[in-house]
Amino acid sequence: MRKMLPLAVVLALFASDRLAPRVRLLCKGFLPPNNLSIPVGSLRAAGLSKAQFDAVLDRALSIYGPIIAARGGRLDIERDWQDPTVNASAERIGSIWRLNMYGGLARHPAVTPDGFSLVVCHELGHHLGGYPKLDGDWATNEGGADYFATLKCLRRLLPATTPETVDPTALRACSGVFRGEARRTLCLREAMAGLSLGALLAQIGGSPLPKLDTPDPGRVSQTNDDHPAAQCRLDTYFQGGLCVKPVGEEVSDDDPNPGACTRSQGFSVGLRPLCWYKPPASQREIPEVARLSVDPQVVLKRLEALRASLRWD
Repeated sequence: MRKMLPLAVVLALFASDRLAPRVRLLCKGFLPPNNLSIPVGSLRAAGLSKAQFDAVLDRALSIYGPIIAARGGRLDIERDWQDPTVNASAERIGSIWRLNMYGGLARHPAVTPDGFSLVVCHELGHHLGGYPKLDGDWATNEGGADYFATLKCLRRLLPATTPETVDPTALRACSGVFRGEARRTLCLREAMAGLSLGALLAQIGGSPLPKLDTPDPGRVSQTNDDHPAAQCRLDTYFQGGLCVKPVGEEVSDDDPNPGACTRSQGFSVGLRPLCWYKPPASQREIPEVARLSVDPQVVLKRLEALRASLRWD
């Protein structure tokens, strides 16, 4: 006959199980699942050094630790430099808001320090990116995390210094939107960081190299919560960097307008791209804006018209 546990012990075990923090992991990381592995010392390791890896994470922790603490959470960054995994992820365990950052991704040849900062910002975007949320969950969806990464986060993490190389499309667009030197320079850095990750995404997915002047023409019938294609993700980084909303204006968990550029507010640049995002019906009621082409030259002409009419931030 099997011996029964005392009732007090059963109740204690039940209570401890109920009170244990619930791990809530984003099963899919920054990249789609892949088998790529870049160990320390690998001949393929050509990205960040350990010092650069730590410097990026130190800065993210110093800036976003207090922001998350003000929301009742505690930012925890797992620095898995030895791990060869080429990916990153976010999770919540009770009040702990965690980023899992792996050395394998940082060592990838396509990843620059600014590009790695953008990955960190994407993972922070799952925690802080607001609308649109994954259905019934705490996390902002993949496209929303990409948008937040340049809309808010990378502007705080990067210095306002000109990048070593500048894409001509980024130069035209950033110069058309931002008149101040510091803000224009940040826009350029964000665009170049996006190109770094665009190259990574293309290599992982076996797709053509995305470019800033070849935006994804696709239009979704409903918002895609999963990873968009490489070109669509690059478009999202680029548009987030071109939004003129102040970095200090917070986004909302259930409203697409606060802190972001939307058609319903009269913006035609810096929008969430339609290759993954389906705006609410209320944002599709401005025919002139809705018909706007995403061709960079058309965008620049509209920017000049906005500036001339004083409808400018």
